[in-house]
Amino acid sequence: MTGILYLCATPIGNLDDMTFRAVKVLREVDFIAAEDTRRTRKLLTHFEIHTPLVRYDEFSKNQSGEKIISSLLAGKNIACVSDAGLPAISDPGADLVRLAVDAGIKVCPIPGANAALSALICSGLDTARFAFAGFLPKTAKNRRELLKNLSMREETLIFYEAPHRLKKTLQELAENLGNRKITLARELTKVHEEFLRGEIFTLLENLEEPQGEFVIVVEGLKGGEKIETPAENFIGAYKNLIADGFDKKSAMREVAKKFNVSRREIYNALLKEEII
Repeated sequence: MTGILYLCATPIGNLDDMTFRAVKVLREVDFIAAEDTRRTRKLLTHFEIHTPLVRYDEFSKNQSGEKIISSLLAGKNIACVSDAGLPAISDPGADLVRLAVDAGIKVCPIPGANAALSALICSGLDTARFAFAGFLPKTAKNRRELLKNLSMREETLIFYEAPHRLKKTLQELAENLGNRKITLARELTKVHEEFLRGEIFTLLENLEEPQGEFVIVVEGLKGGEKIETPAENFIGAYKNLIADGFDKKSAMREVAKKFNVSRREIYNALLKEEII
């Protein structure tokens, strides 16, 4: 008989979100595979769980994965946990699950807190259909390709992002998806939990220095909706300012400030459309 691989959810902030079943499983398994053993040890200490820990993260997964699978095949029961939330969601635990499935090992979920779904249900956007995109790729080319593919999806889109990259990511979302309604969910279940709702450009203009981890929830493409290109956004904003009485130079400066691009880029877009 092989053992069972338990995928055990842990709190994403508030420790009261730990389930009774999760505590029971973590106490009874032979050992726990953790992304960050120091962080997980603090959680286990809080709940008086003394089960041994092994490291399983992006850097150790190849070596640790083989040992964990061997232990499972030998009849050991093992729990896999993430730093927070459900393991295997934007997490190296997904690779361990694939190895276990390929080896014919039973995989059992222990449900609990999840940042993406927690943000979605509080977003005020459509929850009937949604697509989880996690963290965007690191390279600009891969980000553009992914966002181009997602731009035509009618489902609500969900992304994860770190605070130091948030403004840049919002800018890229606006450029590739258009000025859609979004919800920024910050520090979910924690003391400073916050939901910011509005259109992308409005939030960008009013967003102070971001702090904490963010979930970005974006409305999907509406049926028949046309996605404006960055140049079309520039031109529309420029024309509105001219209509409000701005001179050409001031209008270009304001548009560049709004979209966080150079005035040269605004000028080239207007020149190409023979507006100036």
